[in-house]
Amino acid sequence: MAGVNTVELAVFILFFVVVTALGFGAARWRRAESLMHLDEWGLGGRSFGTWITWFLIGGDIYTAYTFVAVPALVFGAGAAGFFAVPYTVVVYPLIFLVVIRLWSVSHVRGFVTPADFVRSRFDSPTMALLVAVTGIVATMPYIALQLVGIEAVLKTMGVTGELPIIVAFLILAVYTYSSGLRAPALIAFVKDTLIYLTIIVAVIVIPTKLGGWDVVFGAAEEKFDLAGTGGLLLPGTGQLQYATLALGSALALFLYPHSITGALAAKSRGTLQKNMSLLPVYSLALGFIALLGYMAIAAGTTPVDGDGNTVVPALFQQMFPSWFAGVAFAAVGIGALVPAAIMSIAAANLFTRNIYKEYLKKDATPENEAKVAKLASLVVKVGAVAAIIFIDPQFSIDLQLIGGAIILQTLPAVGIGLYTRWLHRGALVAGWTAGMLTALWALYEIPRLGPGGVVVREHFGGSAFSLSELGFDTATTIYAGFLALLVNLVVVVVVTLVLRAMQVDDGVDGTAPNDYTAEREDPSVRDLPDPLASAPGADPQRG
Repeated sequence: MAGVNTVELAVFILFFVVVTALGFGAARWRRAESLMHLDEWGLGGRSFGTWITWFLIGGDIYTAYTFVAVPALVFGAGAAGFFAVPYTVVVYPLIFLVVIRLWSVSHVRGFVTPADFVRSRFDSPTMALLVAVTGIVATMPYIALQLVGIEAVLKTMGVTGELPIIVAFLILAVYTYSSGLRAPALIAFVKDTLIYLTIIVAVIVIPTKLGGWDVVFGAAEEKFDLAGTGGLLLPGTGQLQYATLALGSALALFLYPHSITGALAAKSRGTLQKNMSLLPVYSLALGFIALLGYMAIAAGTTPVDGDGNTVVPALFQQMFPSWFAGVAFAAVGIGALVPAAIMSIAAANLFTRNIYKEYLKKDATPENEAKVAKLASLVVKVGAVAAIIFIDPQFSIDLQLIGGAIILQTLPAVGIGLYTRWLHRGALVAGWTAGMLTALWALYEIPRLGPGGVVVREHFGGSAFSLSELGFDTATTIYAGFLALLVNLVVVVVVTLVLRAMQVDDGVDGTAPNDYTAEREDPSVRDLPDPLASAPGADPQRG
């Protein structure tokens, strides 16, 4: 094959074959009596211990987004790309507040999805449906980002065309269909080992070859000064965008259905608590990965065919021998496949439990649910391809940030709803509607800019919304998702006050399935605190 680096490709294929074998073999790993149940196929039997959960959640969070999109943003925009580091630091205390509490409730009630919780908590099929649809839609561009990561690696090795990506995702689809969540959980061991090996080698070898870190930062500063775009420090107009992007991304991360799926697969609260103390190791690694963008500048790396997403693969090809570049490419490729599998499973769980069973077949058996979930996991991947076709932002990272702007609109129902039932179910629907309309409008108004600030495409070009669109005389931007969330929260609070003043029924009468106090009598969870009754300001008679 002309132009193809055969050594790199051979090493890449070798690792891909290994993880494919693991994917199919996962059906017999920690074997259940049957995978024809969502608890088994979609949550791995809720039995994963500390190490498996650590690798699985790490596989959830640190994806092609990490290895491809973040360094590409740093390469193109400088300091703004480092928002991902504080965001992954802030996120873990938030997980303590939300996900561990959600695990307790879900363990007690048998919930599989966040929409299951909303359905029970607020007795609102409508809000549960909105949470389910939001989760599925928000997942599409995130899976699409994984496709972009695989495409970048293949393009760097000289493999062009859509067929290799299609084959890779077909294989992914088949072993996901067969093994469920056990497949990405098992493959995550290989993925994270390769990623840490690649990072350690890269941060030692590349700066040494380039002459040291002072050379790396000096070259980056020179590039940004000459270009007049980006920089080693944030400009004043970009600071609000940076802060809201970091906080908004942290709030969004564990609202994503795939993140919740990884957490609910843990066997105990203690498992999750240990993971929250171990997962920040990934944040340290992320900081080094972001610096690859500056290293590429210092190395004079040229993206393949002008595609900024190939910056890191091209850097690896430039700085490493072919055999190790193949190992690094395998780390990126497998780092895309693992989260794509988890995301498709999580979206399938949402469709099955909260759309199919709720509205299409109320008497569905566990076997029916498992069959539908398996088929839905295949369809979700098709939606990811559609996301690539219809969304073409300036930076690939915006595929994830656009998804974040969408999933943030479920925060009042899922995140705040874990602590209080004061929010009225009608207000939650109104807030979601207002927030989603704001998010879509703001994203629509963001153009895609080319070299020299020329508008290449007028709409859906990114996630940085200019406050001048609201009539302010400023060049400052804000994360579109954060703006939409503020609108959402304001509407929820105001409408709740109005509806409660009018004494409009909220559908909650203090009896099952909304009363969360009875679970204390269950011996299997006797060591768990009452999940919801202790919420500040909550009515003790109503959980």
